[in-house]
Amino acid sequence: MINQKQIKIWEDASLAPYAMKSYKTRGRRHEEQEHPYRSAYQRDRDRIIHSAAFRRLEYKTQVFVNHEGDYYRTRLTHTLEVAQIARTIAATLKLNADLTEAVALAHDLGHTPFGHSGEDALNELMAKFGGFNHNLQGLRVVDVLEERYPDFSGINLSWEVREGIVKHSSAFDKAVKINELAPRESPTLETQIVDIADEIAYDNHDLDDGLTSGLLKEADLEKLPLWNNLCAAIPEKYAKIDKEKKKYLIIRSLIDMQVTDLIRQTQANIKKLNMRSYMEIKKHRPKIASFSKKMLKLRKPLRELLKEKLYGHYRVIRMSDKAKRFIQELFNLYINKPLALPTQIQNRIPQDGRRRVVCDYIAGMTDRYALDEYKKLFYPYEKV
Repeated sequence: MINQKQIKIWEDASLAPYAMKSYKTRGRRHEEQEHPYRSAYQRDRDRIIHSAAFRRLEYKTQVFVNHEGDYYRTRLTHTLEVAQIARTIAATLKLNADLTEAVALAHDLGHTPFGHSGEDALNELMAKFGGFNHNLQGLRVVDVLEERYPDFSGINLSWEVREGIVKHSSAFDKAVKINELAPRESPTLETQIVDIADEIAYDNHDLDDGLTSGLLKEADLEKLPLWNNLCAAIPEKYAKIDKEKKKYLIIRSLIDMQVTDLIRQTQANIKKLNMRSYMEIKKHRPKIASFSKKMLKLRKPLRELLKEKLYGHYRVIRMSDKAKRFIQELFNLYINKPLALPTQIQNRIPQDGRRRVVCDYIAGMTDRYALDEYKKLFYPYEKV
């Protein structure tokens, strides 16, 4: 039977010297005895999966609002795709795959309904009161807002997973500095892998959803060297492949190409810098995990195309603008009429203040719940 001693032996024997070992964790905010046959990070992963905030990701927007259709990614499907990509990379590099998976599963817990437009709206509304950042909100979710244990608030995750939440960074995500979480240190290599796995997932899956929706055309992609190179190779093996399968084959190949490049370049960086411990990784700036210069150059036109043709499409802009108005009007009504909030939410006001409580409540909503709440509060013939 596996126990904590055997987990330690396995990690020392199987993981790279620069991987983060679970027995070296800096601990939890509230002291707990560790589980007899699960590592600290396996336990974190399980707590995240069982949290209400994780379940709500099923009905939170990635790009397309939830009611647009069942084929598009949500925050939950995106999160699972990030976790799968990140875990594969971590295992190949002999990193701690359990820590990597836990950070990946937690990285979007603080997201609002309606994607980044929801975050922008709350940030504007909270500008004079600390603003809004979804990484910081994610930490608040796991430290305070989840209520599952009688002895403490939150789900009491390990220091390294909490660090991974606040230091998560990408084109859409800005790391935040928390004194408790060593702001001068780089994140673990496991968290760095999650950051890039996140970019790989949303670039390629937004591309997939963009094509499925018709907002992106294959003709738009013919300008991209990455797309054209893969297109050219397909007829040699699949002469009669249909359009839909061709799309999936190319996107799968794009993901595989980027994952492979990331693994090789990160391994080369580790070897060049002679990294021998996780603390050497954390003390090094810039980050160790990276694409090659060639891949960065190839990815740039794809990201520019998505920004212009998908995120900048008039239908997406309309959805985003409408979502902002929903959130602004809900926020202002709750601020002016706090008695319109559910009783259990009102009960938090003396402790956290009206604005932060309203912000927490809206940030935790799913797209569907926010739309239903809007109808109840503003449509005269809807039951409240």
